[in-house]
Amino acid sequence: MLPVLRIAGAVALLLAALAVVVWFGQRHLVYFPKRTELASDTRLARSRGLEPWLDGSGAFLGWRAPAPGGAAVARAIVLHGNAGSALDRSYLRDVLQGPGQPAIDVFLLEYPGYGPRAGEPTEPSIVDATVQAVDLLGPDLPVLLVGESLGSAAASLAAAARPRVAGLLLVTPLASVPAVARRHYPFVPSFLHRDTLRADLALPRYAGPVGFLVAGRDEVTFPDLARDLFGAYPGPKRLWEEPAAAHNTLPYRPGSPLWAEITGFLLGYTPPR
Repeated sequence: MLPVLRIAGAVALLLAALAVVVWFGQRHLVYFPKRTELASDTRLARSRGLEPWLDGSGAFLGWRAPAPGGAAVARAIVLHGNAGSALDRSYLRDVLQGPGQPAIDVFLLEYPGYGPRAGEPTEPSIVDATVQAVDLLGPDLPVLLVGESLGSAAASLAAAARPRVAGLLLVTPLASVPAVARRHYPFVPSFLHRDTLRADLALPRYAGPVGFLVAGRDEVTFPDLARDLFGAYPGPKRLWEEPAAAHNTLPYRPGSPLWAEITGFLLGYTPPR
């Protein structure tokens, strides 16, 4: 009996040690920031028609692109996925300001601990940064949140905290970290997740229009989870799905009718034909 108890104790100790490792190391499995210098990034951003976006005290928040050719009728905050940095997402600026679009000021929000922005990436820090960005832009114009992958969950959580947001576009949506982790890491118990990013719980606390852009072959956040998220949302919604696209191969073509349909739905206007 004693050897059995010793073995059981050793197994329990091993499992406890594994749980500690998972608890403290899991953010390295969720966030993949690219760290850069502001000066070099500013040169690159300006070559792409972007300028630094700073708060009232001069702290760096991300990148901004005023609406081309006239006064803006809306503003869009772009929330990127878990890898790279905001500067890598200029393709979203391109489609939001492409031919056939209304005049939209675009802001590429950088997360704490990504690019040249100080801090560390965590669920609270990313959601707080998003809420602060919404507050900074103020109520003068409609504000859209455009979230990609992990950023879609941040958009959902921020909109629940700031329901005056005019609309959400969730691109390759993340339903929650536990739901996706069960597919990728089925051996990790759900209670060990530090950052859960529960978009599925946050969305019902928001009542505005939500667009879902789903990749039919999404191998990262999974299209069936995105469709379930869409189905459960009780507010105004539309689903666009690209059946042949994987998580990172959605088409971003400026001037495509898709993007005019999306902004038309979110802002409540009929795109020109």
